[in-house]
Amino acid sequence: MVDITHKIKTLRVAKAEAIVKVSKQETIDALNNNSVPKGNVFEMAKTAGLFAVKTTHNVIPDCHPLPIEFTAIDYEIKDLSVKISLTIKTIYKTGVEVEAMHGASVVALTMYDMLKPIDKQIEIGNIRLVEKSGGKSSFNIKHRSQLKASVIVCSDSVSEGKKEDKAGKAIIEKLKKNDIEICNYDIIPDEIEEIRSKAISYSETSNLVIFTGGTGLSYRDVTPEALEPILERRIPGIEEAIRTYGQERTPYAMLSRSVAGTLGDCLILALPGSTNGARESMDAVFPHLTHVFKILKGQQHD
Repeated sequence: MVDITHKIKTLRVAKAEAIVKVSKQETIDALNNNSVPKGNVFEMAKTAGLFAVKTTHNVIPDCHPLPIEFTAIDYEIKDLSVKISLTIKTIYKTGVEVEAMHGASVVALTMYDMLKPIDKQIEIGNIRLVEKSGGKSSFNIKHRSQLKASVIVCSDSVSEGKKEDKAGKAIIEKLKKNDIEICNYDIIPDEIEEIRSKAISYSETSNLVIFTGGTGLSYRDVTPEALEPILERRIPGIEEAIRTYGQERTPYAMLSRSVAGTLGDCLILALPGSTNGARESMDAVFPHLTHVFKILKGQQHD
């Protein structure tokens, strides 16, 4: 089963269709008049579809168990065909398109089973996904590859060569996966004036400046103190998202003092210095964080 522990929860919607074709008008009349010997076909098939949606992970090995928070099943009769439309919604870390297609399939099979005593020529066809939303592709922005980022590691031990930088490299790896160009990568000691100078300098040439390290509670952790006075607008939602994401993985995340805000048209982030903390902070806010650059350019929300 695919690892989805790094993903965030979003509203996921999927709609699937299936077609049931009968061979004679009498079958359609029996459906409409609720005179099929086995009972109410539409209601029975709908019930079967609801069960199928909820148990997809028991049938398809790689599907995750997930909360199904809304399911709608509708029918449309046209000539000798019945179109089944099934819509699912959930707030979770993975999509529900397989659940929607599985549910539509079972609705169609149930109709087939109930109608076969009166019609031996029934066909099931065109089971397909109509649309889906809420996944990674829903939060991409155009021209993201034009964004430039600077990454600064704030650490006395790394700057002195006593320790290898892994957190900064984890951040760079995530940025590259999101097609963001790395224009600067520096390692500096935990000094307020040096941190502040880097932020001011790089904000003029970078869209995004990310600091890693110095957000804890030791007396040398001064990154927030360096950045907060120069930030023009704080963005509490980003800070909350980072800590909430981290808190779901380790209780120590509550001790982090991650910072997010703007300096001109540049977004400044201060992330934890641990490798896991930096990586998880990036997972918490990318790629959807890149939407901020659209807003900074004066464009409207969709």
